[in-house]
Amino acid sequence: MNYILFDDPQHRDALLPMTFTRPVSELRIGIDTITEKWEAFLNARVSFATQAYLQAKYPLVLASDNLFINGSVCPTPLLVEALAHLPLHTALVQNNILLGYRAETLVANPAELPSLAFNEKLCVLTQCIDIFTKNGEQLRADFQRLTHNRVSQPINDRFTAAYNESQIFIEEGVKIRAAVLNAENGPIYIGKNVNIMEGAKIQGPFAILEGSAINMDGKMRPNTTIGPGCKVGGEISNTVMWGNSNKGHEGFMGNSVIGEWCNWGADTNNSNLKNDYSKVELWSYVTNRYENTGIQFAGLVMGDHSKCGINTMFNTGTVVGVNCNIFGADFQPKHIPSFSWGGGSTFKTYHVRKALQVARAVMERRNKVLDAVEEGILNAIFEQTRPA
Repeated sequence: MNYILFDDPQHRDALLPMTFTRPVSELRIGIDTITEKWEAFLNARVSFATQAYLQAKYPLVLASDNLFINGSVCPTPLLVEALAHLPLHTALVQNNILLGYRAETLVANPAELPSLAFNEKLCVLTQCIDIFTKNGEQLRADFQRLTHNRVSQPINDRFTAAYNESQIFIEEGVKIRAAVLNAENGPIYIGKNVNIMEGAKIQGPFAILEGSAINMDGKMRPNTTIGPGCKVGGEISNTVMWGNSNKGHEGFMGNSVIGEWCNWGADTNNSNLKNDYSKVELWSYVTNRYENTGIQFAGLVMGDHSKCGINTMFNTGTVVGVNCNIFGADFQPKHIPSFSWGGGSTFKTYHVRKALQVARAVMERRNKVLDAVEEGILNAIFEQTRPA
């Protein structure tokens, strides 16, 4: 069977700006990305049916018999089994969500296929807030899968305190000094070559992935995932941060989703609760207006390659697009479009040539290259989002 993860058009647009730069299945929730989860469950590589400008980086591979899987759906054993037994030219659905279908090629309107119903509760990403509101349950599920029948590396530092150590898993090459790891309310996963510095405090469920570091006295609260190659400090709560992003200094980050190659200046903070305790409105790329999320706690959504200067203040329910450069002492607008440069009430277009120059320099510091494919993606996003 050939496996293809496809972007559900409705979900993809509702998950912007995070899906400007990646297929839906490349979103991280829990420990792994959805792609990584599916490849682990299927024990096979997958390809992608996504936006045309992303296909050079995320190619589509077709065969004579293909299983197309909704990339916004996290796998479970029962779902994998149901999809494996789908007859040719048949779809699997749950309520109004197409979970997958089997066909020789992409089907223009899979809703017209004969369908079977699937009733098990699933984790489906339909909007950006799902990434942090559902992160705790996926952290627990990924922890059980990734650590099953494996033995953790020991905690050898005599000044580190560990609570409920059976729910703490440490990969090879980890360095921990005088930290507190509390897994009484959820598991803690520490990836390869992570550095946890003196005074760091971690409450599970929590994951930090390969090559990342928690600075001295960092406070990592529950339901938080730190991707690979990140440097974090201050206080972080119920947040998912993609790889190669930094929040190295004091300041609060909470109920947020932070893309790749982002940077927070020292003492930057985001609010995650309104003063009147009302439900938070968030900018929608589907309706082009603010929509009520129905939840009280919502912080910041920040697309890839966006950065902010020291002492930046983000209001409750702020959405920042791709490749923004933000600075200034005032509260920032609650929606900052992609390729914006400025702060407060004064913004101008961040010219793509300058934006690529900065992105190139940032990636070179991590021994990464901004190649022609990556440049093509950022150029395409600039053309899509630039003012008329």
